[in-house]
Amino acid sequence: MRVLVTGGCGFIGSAVVRHLMQETEHEVINVDLMTYAATEGSVKSVVNDERYRHLAIDIRDPEAVKAAFLDHQPDAVMHLAAESHVDRSIDGPEEFVLTNIVGTMQLLQASRRLMATRSDDGAGFRFLHVSTDEVFGDLGYETEPFDEATPYSPRSPYSASKAAADHLVRAWGETYGVPVLITNCSNNYGPFHFPEKLIPLITLKAIAGEPLPVYGTGENVRDWLFVTDHAAALTQVLTAGTVGETYVIGGAAERSNLQVVETICDLVDERLGVRTEGPRRDLITLVTDRPGHDLRYAVDSSKLQQELGWSPTLTFEEGIARTVDWYLANEAWWRPIQDGTYGGDRLGLA
Repeated sequence: MRVLVTGGCGFIGSAVVRHLMQETEHEVINVDLMTYAATEGSVKSVVNDERYRHLAIDIRDPEAVKAAFLDHQPDAVMHLAAESHVDRSIDGPEEFVLTNIVGTMQLLQASRRLMATRSDDGAGFRFLHVSTDEVFGDLGYETEPFDEATPYSPRSPYSASKAAADHLVRAWGETYGVPVLITNCSNNYGPFHFPEKLIPLITLKAIAGEPLPVYGTGENVRDWLFVTDHAAALTQVLTAGTVGETYVIGGAAERSNLQVVETICDLVDERLGVRTEGPRRDLITLVTDRPGHDLRYAVDSSKLQQELGWSPTLTFEEGIARTVDWYLANEAWWRPIQDGTYGGDRLGLA
C-alpha cells in the first residue's frame, strides 16, 4: 500500500514510519509541518529509501491537504499529527483545537474527495485515527481499566481536543462512509521522545545531575507502552482491523510517576556511577501538581489481542533500560533540542 502518515517526524509517528519502512513493503508519504517537537533525525534511517517521501505541509490547510491526497493517491491514512503535551494545552489551548480538531476534519474531507475520484469509490481505502486513553478521563486505584466501551470524560484541553477528533472520525464514518478505525493508546515511551515528557525529561536531568521534578506526591499512575510495540499494533490495526471499530492499546505496565522516576535514577546510577553527593534518587523534588491532573490511566487491550493477535513484546523493565541507554548514546539528537527548542523548564502552570 501507499500509506500517508501524518506527524511522521514526531515521536510515535516516526516510530510508525520506521516500522513501515523496515518491516513492510509499503510506501510512506510522511506529512509533517516540522513544528517544535518534530525532528529530522527521527527518520534519518529511512530518508534515502525510494519508498519514502516527506511533505512539509500543514494539516489545517485544506488546499494543501487536498493537493497532497490527489497528487499522491494514498491507499490508507495513519493520522498521528497532533499537539500532544497536556502542560502546553493548559498554557495555550488554541493550537490544540486548531491542530487536533480542525486538522483532523481537513484530513477526513480530503479522504472523502479522494474516494470519490476512484472508480471503485474508494473500496479498500482506510483511515486510522490514532488517539489517546486520556479521552476516557480519570480512574481510581481500584477501578477496572479502560476498554473500548468506556464513556468519554476528558479533563484537559488536550484530551478534550482528542475526544472531539475521535467523534469527528466516527461521524465521517457514519455520515459519509469513510472507512475509519480508531485506536486509543496508553502512555508511550522510548527513543526519540521529545524531552518535555516525563521519561525523557527525567532521564536527561538525571544524566546532568539536576533536580528531578515530580508532580504532587508522585502517586499518579500510568500504563506504559514501548513505542515500537505501539507502532506494530497500529500497523496490525490498519491492515487487519475491522472498519468502524475502536481498539485500545496498552502496555500492561502500570507504574506510578514516582516509581518511574526512581527506576530511571537507579539505571543512570548503574551506568554513570553514583554521584559523590549521593544517589540520584536524592535529586527527586516534589513540586506543585498539574491543574486537573488525572490520578490513573490503565488500558485493557484484550480485544486487540484476541481479534488481531497483538501483544506487547517488552516489559517495562526492558523498555525503560533500552530507553535510558538510547539517551545516553544519542546526545547528538537531544542536545540541540535542549540548547534551542526546549531546555526543560516547567510548563502548564496556567
